[in-house]
Amino acid sequence: MAGADGFDAVVVGSGPNGLVGAVILAEAGLRVLLVEQADEVGGGLRSGPLTGLDGFIHDLCATVLPLARASAAFRNLDLDLDWAFPPVQAAHPLDGQDAVLIHRDVSLTADALGSRRDAIAWRQSVGATASGGFGLVDSLLSPLSRPPAPQRLARYGALGLLPATALARILFDGERARAALAGMAAHSMVDLRRPITGGYGLLLAALAHQVGWPLVRGGSARLAAALVARLTELGGVAETGHRVRDLADVPNAAVILLDLAPGRVADVCGDRLPTPYARRLRRYRHGPGAFKLDWALDGPVPWRDPAVAAAATVHLGGTLDEITAGEAAVAAGRHPERPYVLAVQPCVADPSRAPAGRHVLWAYCHVPNGSAVDMTAAIEDQVERFAPGFRERIMARSAHGPAAMEQRNPNLVGGDIAGGYGGLSQLVRRPSLSPRPWATPLPGVYLCSASTPPGAGVHGMGGYHAARLALARY
Repeated sequence: MAGADGFDAVVVGSGPNGLVGAVILAEAGLRVLLVEQADEVGGGLRSGPLTGLDGFIHDLCATVLPLARASAAFRNLDLDLDWAFPPVQAAHPLDGQDAVLIHRDVSLTADALGSRRDAIAWRQSVGATASGGFGLVDSLLSPLSRPPAPQRLARYGALGLLPATALARILFDGERARAALAGMAAHSMVDLRRPITGGYGLLLAALAHQVGWPLVRGGSARLAAALVARLTELGGVAETGHRVRDLADVPNAAVILLDLAPGRVADVCGDRLPTPYARRLRRYRHGPGAFKLDWALDGPVPWRDPAVAAAATVHLGGTLDEITAGEAAVAAGRHPERPYVLAVQPCVADPSRAPAGRHVLWAYCHVPNGSAVDMTAAIEDQVERFAPGFRERIMARSAHGPAAMEQRNPNLVGGDIAGGYGGLSQLVRRPSLSPRPWATPLPGVYLCSASTPPGAGVHGMGGYHAARLALARY
């Protein structure tokens, strides 16, 4: 069934979903062509010298990859990767007290929350989610399939459907545990007063206990390279610098996977698509954008609590109420003075990212989609708040607002790094309400980006589901 160019399948876009989809198709015996418009593969899995200084390796987007350790897509691939685990999975500094530290060990984490009741509640909520194992993870990452662990999913859902604000107050009495859950839930880029944000927090905190929050030694681009290596071993071909403006720009093949944002799918497919479906793609709701800073530092971040130096991921936002207010402002189209900041210090786990004694650090905050406001001062103020003297360590910085993020990766529409609004209204309606949302109305053409279920994260499951559906129909 190969086309005139000898390819059975073409994958457009080389983010983690496109790469996983290409490998799955190739493993099934199809001759696969992967095309990418950038000069290198990876999408959000790219690394480079963003600050312009020799010896400093910065990840363009994703660094800490718990979902790549947990998802069925990656578990089954057995890639040749060198994973680096930080001593502490995540830290949440607070004013005037020790930071909350999230360890691999549930009890070690729970016992430092400040009260016996909160320790018990952490074990019974986050700990129980972690003990749900891969069965629960697979149920959550395959939301339109029969869940392999229905009872565990039901128990998780009883809590996870709640807003993070409500869940934090129901579960915990103290500020420490509430803040820690809020920091986890804010990864969702959804107003924490909205349903299912509690579920985001539970899952991410549980993954810290279950599989850890590791990074790939040498940069996230190594994960993309490993996937391309697997593809080529299986006879596939990867081409960069190949921009696809229309389906006619790729070889005619029985299967086409599009790792593209919905609006770009509508552009590429053009008038081949039925008008109602094309209209839904163009009306797809994107979420807030991100404003990202990368720094080259002359030494480690001078955290007020030295224990934070052992965590690769640091949530900077203060209390539950502070984080909630900041995320609510973004949801309302405003820019908070004290934004929730997600910071990553990769050298904690992987010193090869910088010259000896030096460090790299990146951080982002959420902003309204398409914002043109420079958030450099606001982000650095939040870092300085918990690490006085931080600015004195900066050797160089690189700032990327939503427009720059989208220019670098067109799937990040308006700086939306989540592939679309992640609230309940769009949980499975990605990009349309369907039992098989990866299939388009065009025979053999499938959508596999983060704008399909299960949504954001480096888990590869959009490509996994699209490729499996394509193979079933092939």
